[in-house]
Amino acid sequence: MSHTVNRQWVLAARPEGPVKRSDFLLIETPLRLLAEGEFRIQILFLSVAAVMRNYMLNTEKFERPLALGDLMHGRGVGRIVESRNTQWRVGEIVHGKMGWQDYAIADGSAYYLMFKVKQRVVPISTALGVLGLTGFTAYLGLVDIGGVKAGDRVLVSGAGGGVGSNVGQISRNLGAEAIGIAGSEEKCTLLINRLGYSGAINYRTESISSRIAALCPEGIDVFFDNVGGETLDAGLEHLRRHGRVVLCGAISQYINGVEQPYALRNAFSIFKKMARMEAFFIYEMSAHFERAEAQMSDWIATGQLVYQEDILEGLELMPEALIRLFAGQNIGKQLVRIIPNS
Repeated sequence: MSHTVNRQWVLAARPEGPVKRSDFLLIETPLRLLAEGEFRIQILFLSVAAVMRNYMLNTEKFERPLALGDLMHGRGVGRIVESRNTQWRVGEIVHGKMGWQDYAIADGSAYYLMFKVKQRVVPISTALGVLGLTGFTAYLGLVDIGGVKAGDRVLVSGAGGGVGSNVGQISRNLGAEAIGIAGSEEKCTLLINRLGYSGAINYRTESISSRIAALCPEGIDVFFDNVGGETLDAGLEHLRRHGRVVLCGAISQYINGVEQPYALRNAFSIFKKMARMEAFFIYEMSAHFERAEAQMSDWIATGQLVYQEDILEGLELMPEALIRLFAGQNIGKQLVRIIPNS
């Protein structure tokens, strides 16, 4: 090991309103010796997700509590540079729970959700995106939870984000037609020209409900929702008979909705249309990851699936990456490259 210092972003304050840079503090700590069974990872890329604000507030019970001064939780992909575990060898590329830092330590236990990255022709950053939990969320959410089939009309909110940028293409590849909701003309153009959507709705300048009615006059069969709140309500209004609503995320509720959740006005549509609305937790679907990765890899190899990444450069920009996510500025999966040229 040539480095002896580890830079780490720790929680400096519980967020009040939108996440801001002053909620975090960048510190330096010495690298400690490994215990038997542990291995050290030099992090190459880190990922951000909207749920991280909930981590900062300790409202997500599936993650370890985060006290002030604790290392920020987060998934990364990196290279093992030191190991005292025969199952995890120096030089292997892995992805899992690593935290916002230069070097992570894991021991292969279930908590870290650590996976080895197979040899692939695509960049290793895809282990945090299209060929990682983000891509698996899109595929398994749409196929296993949404039951999408050929001929379906699919509506996707947050369509320009990490998950949404894949859902439109998966829909198209399975014979369905997708309409995406995004927050800028740039994103709407990208949805149609690159990401498999046949139509797009700019929620900042258009009435979502009116545009759904215009683009899907017979209603929608599957609503893949990443936003919640008023956007979810608008989609429920246009469900077809036996429609399926996939609750993947609710970014609109991760700030104000924690204290005052949005009350759905159109929930009765689920009853009237004999529809189904279901949430899911991707970590509970790990038995299906290999199937999802195989299909997504095949589509990438044949050009039927393109992936969209939004990469900032340097560990110093981790707070900005999360801030961009809540501002809707990212196009595709938001990542931070920790090691240049990786």
